[in-house]
Amino acid sequence: MNVKFNKYSKMMEIEFQFRDVQDPNLFRNIFPYNEVPRLVFNHRVVPMNIPEKLYITDTTFRDGQQSRSPYTVEEISKLFDLLHKLDNGSGIIKQSEFFLYSKVDREAVVKCMEKGYDYPQITSWIRAKKEDFQLVKDMGIKETGILVSCSDYHIFKKLKMTRSQAMEQYLGIVSAALDAGIVPRCHLEDITRADFYGFVLPFVNRLMELSRQAGLPVKIRACDTLGLGVSIPGVALPRSVPQIIYGLVNYGEVPSEWLEWHGHNDFYRAVTNSTTAWLYGAANVNTSLLGIGERTGNTPLEAMVMEYVQLRGDTGGMDLRVITEIAEYFENELNYEIPPRTPFVGRAFNATRAGIHADGLLKDEEIYNIFDTTKILGRPPVVVIDAHSGLAGVAAWINSYFHLKGDMAIDKKDERVARIKAWIDKEYENGRTTVIGDSEMEQLAKKYFPELLSLRQSRVE
Repeated sequence: MNVKFNKYSKMMEIEFQFRDVQDPNLFRNIFPYNEVPRLVFNHRVVPMNIPEKLYITDTTFRDGQQSRSPYTVEEISKLFDLLHKLDNGSGIIKQSEFFLYSKVDREAVVKCMEKGYDYPQITSWIRAKKEDFQLVKDMGIKETGILVSCSDYHIFKKLKMTRSQAMEQYLGIVSAALDAGIVPRCHLEDITRADFYGFVLPFVNRLMELSRQAGLPVKIRACDTLGLGVSIPGVALPRSVPQIIYGLVNYGEVPSEWLEWHGHNDFYRAVTNSTTAWLYGAANVNTSLLGIGERTGNTPLEAMVMEYVQLRGDTGGMDLRVITEIAEYFENELNYEIPPRTPFVGRAFNATRAGIHADGLLKDEEIYNIFDTTKILGRPPVVVIDAHSGLAGVAAWINSYFHLKGDMAIDKKDERVARIKAWIDKEYENGRTTVIGDSEMEQLAKKYFPELLSLRQSRVE
């Protein structure tokens, strides 16, 4: 058993040794496959160590394209513009990664490069093959992601290699990148099913040694490929996000600014796990717009923007109203249907149907709105009218739709509001099951409040 001085803990500690094994370690006690994966505890709790600076990276044009029809060059160009606009010169939306395999991918990279934006920086993604690496050199890209799968599921079952064979192949392609002056970003695929002490840490230690020899960063992306990561304190490896990040920083000696988390949402944990990665020492979290990605998707970029603001107490310079522009572009130009109740981007994310909630909105929108969505996102709270909306719901809808405030606001006790509600009640008594649409409500408002017609026309103009 070897020991060495750890510059992070300032103590002599056990050096984790590479273990080449004849049979793959598939952690069947945790992942039986014919049953739902298990949460196993070792009760190890590691300290939080949030980095001084936090960043968001984007994979909309890489992982995001693996679950939908490919974007056109113009669509990629527009979305890249919106990412730049959201970043607003802050440098928080740090990077966006691209495929390089098709002609369209390469044309999109060139078009985005020509914009000359500082942020997001353009990076690429390749497999650990030398012929792929040539694409990066030909495009003149300064940093590339490299697929280096680290679980025995991938090494033995997919690559048909041993651990030592996989490691040597990976180290060869990383060395080639460094020799060319290109920063490699090693994507440790399937890290939440990998032998952390027997393969991941020894491999990362070798990568950091290559970095020291070359005088260039070797970045690490910890990939929760199947969304199996867990933020709960005391959960055992390989599923523990806190222990993975803590281990990579303190035992793998990876600087926080070189460390990134890439999560999927298979178990509804993408956002929580990404925030946890920040809290325990990864400076970067990888995301995609609207969370679009493989299977259940990636961590939504807009969600991590909100997590950043909550952690730091300010926007850092980002323009959050662009989140609404992005949502509108997806729906209106790309014909992508965003589930209406999706936080921050869905049409109904700040809508209420309950009459008691609408009554609260009438008195003060702060009672039932998460924050000033009008100011921060350009999205005023809305009321959806159905059988349960009541007088308060009708009045709140009119006030919201026509932007009526103060003395101009309609009171729920107004007799004309009661007439509109009576019409709505009759609709549902006759068997209606759908909500009352905005166009129907507008017509009713015109009928009973004709003075509002001019207000609506001026609003449209």
